[in-house]
Amino acid sequence: MIAKANTFAAVALLYLNSEKVKRLRTAYQIEDRLTRLAFPLIGDNPVADLKRTQIVAALDHIEHTNGAVIADRTLSDISCVLKFHAKRSDDYMLPLVPGMNRTSKTERARDRVLTDDEIRKVWATGNRYARFLLLTAARRDEAASMQWKEITGSDWMLPAARNKTKKDLIRPLSKAAMAILPSRGHDDEYVFGLAPDTPLVAFSRIKKQIDAKCGVTGWTFHDLRRTARTLLSKAGVHPDHAERCLGHVIGGVRGVYDRHEFHAEKVHAFEALAQQIDLIVNPPKGNVRQLKRRA
Repeated sequence: MIAKANTFAAVALLYLNSEKVKRLRTAYQIEDRLTRLAFPLIGDNPVADLKRTQIVAALDHIEHTNGAVIADRTLSDISCVLKFHAKRSDDYMLPLVPGMNRTSKTERARDRVLTDDEIRKVWATGNRYARFLLLTAARRDEAASMQWKEITGSDWMLPAARNKTKKDLIRPLSKAAMAILPSRGHDDEYVFGLAPDTPLVAFSRIKKQIDAKCGVTGWTFHDLRRTARTLLSKAGVHPDHAERCLGHVIGGVRGVYDRHEFHAEKVHAFEALAQQIDLIVNPPKGNVRQLKRRA
């Protein structure tokens, strides 16, 4: 995008091209929200003249079209751009004030787990990405930015740079998860990308498409991760191994001194998860009770 000098879009592009932002594992998501949501509404405004009321109006529109959570994330992106500009200007005053968020931290905390019927309906849409998240318990962005070079055999090695814990994480992929993957591309291509050189973004649009197909609403991609963790427990997987499958760090003395990768245990856990999902989406016919008609 070519932006006029001194506009919000021009400053945002400088911010996005800064080395600090490029190193963020969420850089693509930040760029997507700014270019797709913020630029059409305030991109052409001179950054020095951007008013609080204009930002609020933009957030109102984003909340109406994409939801309150996305509006809050976009507000955070806008705030970072304006603070970036403030550091480079002697006279600039931020037009933001506390309390502009549309949700609270308490409201953003979720405990949603999809029911078996909802899992069946989401699975039936055939969406590879959603199925993969459920089979791997991966975070949304981890799978969205996955490249073919990260997969060796049936092991997916999430590099520390893209892992929330800042440590390399090996996820053994179950046979079902491997079957979900498209045909292998070049090492630097994105597995689920919108194009070979572009990771998956525009999650809200993809989510709306899935919702329209399956009729299930009120869930997020992260809820698939929580659902997968619940199914691991249902499958009888040891809690420590289930947490390792999610990439969580085991705390305490064990976490400090135990450096074993538990690869075999994770292989077993992910296959058990796949089996649980298969039982849900392809229930044995014997589990369906036929009610006899009264004479």
